[in-house]
Order: sequence, then structure tokens, then C-alpha cells
Amino acid sequence: MKEKNLTNKKLVVSSLSRKYIMAAAGLFLMLFLVMHLATNLLLIIGDEGKTFDKAVDFLTKNPIIKIMEYVLFAGFIIHIIIGLMLELYNYKARPVKYKAPMRSEVSPFSKYMIHSGIIIFIFLVLHLFHFFFIKLGYVDLPETAEHGKDFFNMAIVTFGNPLYSGIYLISFLFLGFHLKHAFQSAFQTYGLYHNRYNKFIKIIATIYALAIAIGFSIIPVYFLFFYNA
Repeated sequence: MKEKNLTNKKLVVSSLSRKYIMAAAGLFLMLFLVMHLATNLLLIIGDEGKTFDKAVDFLTKNPIIKIMEYVLFAGFIIHIIIGLMLELYNYKARPVKYKAPMRSEVSPFSKYMIHSGIIIFIFLVLHLFHFFFIKLGYVDLPETAEHGKDFFNMAIVTFGNPLYSGIYLISFLFLGFHLKHAFQSAFQTYGLYHNRYNKFIKIIATIYALAIAIGFSIIPVYFLFFYNA
């Protein structure tokens, strides 16, 4: 009996440790999205990407940013792997399905986090294929791009395609859903989600999720409808 209790305690501690690590990786990625969005919005200020190119040049030559690139990829990998582990753990914890569906107070954002996460992962691979892998030389340059860092002309080609823009817009919608719950969940994981201020956290989470989703959506909309108008 003691051995069983000890095993259960280890499982609980292990699960909590994963949640802490996943929350930390998620918060880091959320901060990155703010910086990434601020840089990408320079694409649409009307100077044919000149300011954006200067910002990218500064970032790519900055040794700290180069280190953060590796940290960023590590963050993505950790977040994805632990997310899948927790989903599998939760699935095994309740293997028997109820004959009749039961009402739950769990938000739909929480229920479908793994689904939105998979969609975001597919989008991430697509996004890397269109931009980052071109910069590394793994993918051929578009005809209009002069070099691997000519992201402005890459954006014209990519977002000028209605299919690609549509995929991006749908992906940003799912990203917003994912971020809204992730923001609240991270605070809850670290014990910072309390009845006194959870309404405020929900408001901030909603504002953040909308700002990221709408901010990134503006870019394909601009190139699809307004750039050559």
C-alpha cells in the first residue's frame, strides 16, 4: 500500500513538474510573439520593407538574438513534447468513456487545446517552409526575392496567394483561441490565479490573444487586398 502511495505521489510530482516547465516555455513563447509581431508589422508601413529590413539586419547580426533563436526552438520543442505527454497522461487517467455525455465546467478552450495546438504546429511548419527555411537555404528562393533575407518580397509572393493567406488567417484564429487559455493556464499553474483578480487576468488574456491574432492577420490581409490596390 505504501509503495502504491509513493508511486502515486511520484506521478503527481512528475505531472506538476511538466506543467511548470510547459507553462514557463509557453510564457517565453508568448513574449516572443509580441516581439515577432512588432517586427513583422514593419512590413506594412508603406516603405517597401526598408525599415523591416533594417530591423531584421540588426536582429540577425545581434549575437544575443542568435542565442535566443536556439532557445526559441528549444521552447517550441519542450512546449510541444510536454503538451503531448500531459494529454496522454490525462487520457490514460480516464480511459473509460461515459455512456451519456456529462456537463463540464471546463472551458472549450481547455478541452480543445491539443487540437488547436496540432493546427498551430502544422501552421508553424508551413511558416518555416515559406520563410525561415528559405533564409537557411533549404528551400529555393521565390523568383522575386533577391536573397535569403529578402522577406518583404517573400511576403508579397506568399500572402498574395489567396490560398496561403486563407490558411494563415485560419491559423491565427486558432492561435488566438490557444493563447487565451494558455495565458490563463500559465498563471493558474504558478498559483497566481485567484478569485480576487482572475477576472482581470481573463481580460488581459483576451486582450493579448486578440492583439496577437488580429495583429498577425493584418499582414496577409494587407498584401492580399491593399498592397497592389
